Amino acid sequence: MKIIGLLLVPLASMVVLWGVITAVTATESLELREYKTVWTNLRLPAYKLISEIQRERLVSAKLLRHTAGPAAVAAQRNRTDAARDTFRQLSSTSKNRSEEIRTQVDAVDTQLDRLDAIRGEIDAGLSDRLHTVESYSAIIDTIFSLHRHVALIDDIPIYEQSRVIIDLGFAKELLTREQAIALGPVTETERRLFTQIVGNRRFLVDQSLSELDRPLRDADVSLISSPAYQRMRMMEDQIIAGRTPKSWLATTEALAKSFQESLMRASATLNARAEPIADEVLRRAFMLAGLCLALVVVSIAFSLRMGNRLSKELGALRLAALEVAQERLPQVVAKLRKGETVELPEVSVPSTTTEIDDVGQAFSTVQQTAVEAAVGQAQLREGVRHVFRNLARRSQALLHRQRIQLQDMQHRATEPDALEDLFKLDHLTTRMRRHAEGLIILSGAIPGRGWSRPVPLLDVARGAAAEVEDYQRVTVEPMPAERLAGPVVGDVIHLIAELIENATVYSPDKTQVIVRGEKAARGFVFEVEDRGFGMSPEELAEYNERLASPPEFDLADSDRLGLFVVSRLAARHDIRVTLRGSPYGGTTAIVLIPEEHVAEPEAPAEEPRRPMRVVRSE
Repeated sequence: MKIIGLLLVPLASMVVLWGVITAVTATESLELREYKTVWTNLRLPAYKLISEIQRERLVSAKLLRHTAGPAAVAAQRNRTDAARDTFRQLSSTSKNRSEEIRTQVDAVDTQLDRLDAIRGEIDAGLSDRLHTVESYSAIIDTIFSLHRHVALIDDIPIYEQSRVIIDLGFAKELLTREQAIALGPVTETERRLFTQIVGNRRFLVDQSLSELDRPLRDADVSLISSPAYQRMRMMEDQIIAGRTPKSWLATTEALAKSFQESLMRASATLNARAEPIADEVLRRAFMLAGLCLALVVVSIAFSLRMGNRLSKELGALRLAALEVAQERLPQVVAKLRKGETVELPEVSVPSTTTEIDDVGQAFSTVQQTAVEAAVGQAQLREGVRHVFRNLARRSQALLHRQRIQLQDMQHRATEPDALEDLFKLDHLTTRMRRHAEGLIILSGAIPGRGWSRPVPLLDVARGAAAEVEDYQRVTVEPMPAERLAGPVVGDVIHLIAELIENATVYSPDKTQVIVRGEKAARGFVFEVEDRGFGMSPEELAEYNERLASPPEFDLADSDRLGLFVVSRLAARHDIRVTLRGSPYGGTTAIVLIPEEHVAEPEAPAEEPRRPMRVVRSE
């Protein structure tokens, strides 16, 4: 059934693809047909709302220049409110067509809610002319953003022309901004803004007319070549030069009205183009859907016939492969890790198909190669461990002899300088002995160093500090008198020494490394704290995971030998090592030694009682 299902996957994909192609093509036709609905419910009410807001902006500017009365302002505000209510009522029926349209309509509604605040500032005298113009302009900018997003359509020519018409509508908006700013004498700030708006409008008009289709641009070309438009351009230049031309309002009012009429005609013409294109797209959708359906039916019949013949042979091959992969091969690997002799499993699947036989033989070859590689890796690991043990044992023997000779030379030395050099050599020998023990630990063996009696934990910490190179930087603070069991003393000294050396290496030379110890509820705790640069949370998490679960030693990761040694020693004696950040910015290593390895302090020896002598008075 899985093999048949495997064959059905591409067939199901073809069915889905057929449905997607049909749906997408039909959706394109529906979207083209909905273009008119979007125009009626969103864009046309938005254009009417823009016109009313532009008129309110103009009459508000007149009010601030004391050329219009409150009655005219109130009347225009009522017309604006009516256009706003109409827009909200019509847009509510189309805003849920897509998330993008809903977002844009909500943004427009948010901006329209600012109208009352803008009007209140004007009535209270808190808003100047420039701030008033910019406040109304911000609302109009949001509505034009709605135009640009809802005008998206899959037909590229219609979309391009719609975008150009929207740009021309924004050019008309820039013209009305000029009109509101330059109603009379302007300030230096207003003149700078006016100059910027003029430049943007001229550029936008020139660019848009070059991209607009000839039937749509004839009216606009006639408009910008008219004497009234040229007279307006001259007036703009005069305003930019600092003068106040006459008849500015009348000239711009007529041109703005002509621009609006031309814009509405072009939009209606473009809207009418969508319907015949939608019909053609729908016809192509039906043809394409029928052809794809026929191909899907033929493909299903052919695939099911071929799949039925091969399903039994492939099913047998699958069962044999799963048996080897899930049962026999893991058993072989487990035996290899234990050093036992293994027999290679073979894959044998009776089949009349040559390709299936080849797959079975190839699978057997892969098994053979995998097992040989596992055997080679096991032998290599054992060989490396053996080399580590031999080299380390030899080094231990030589270092032991060297320490005996150094101790003898120290006893016989009389000069302070020579004695100091001998002490340095003895310290260096101690460090070399620790590194040799590290190789033994990595090989899986147990170092030979040990104690027969418990040792005070303070002496353990001091012994660990004496085995690092910068022992002068290590401060071992006083500790309780608990003792450590003799069999684990050597390993604990080695573990603490590795942590102290790591702390000295990764902290500045003149900083101290503090070693503390205290009794805990479940044993004894050592803290090794440095004042270095610390580690990131990711690095701390990685190292703590390695310390909690010692990984297999990797020869390629030789820079972290100390980490491997610490994790192995901790796992051997059930010691928990944790790294965390230090209050001084460095790192603190916490070593929790289980209570079974910790002995109580040794009771002080009692002094022998002296016999009492009675002295009689005479």
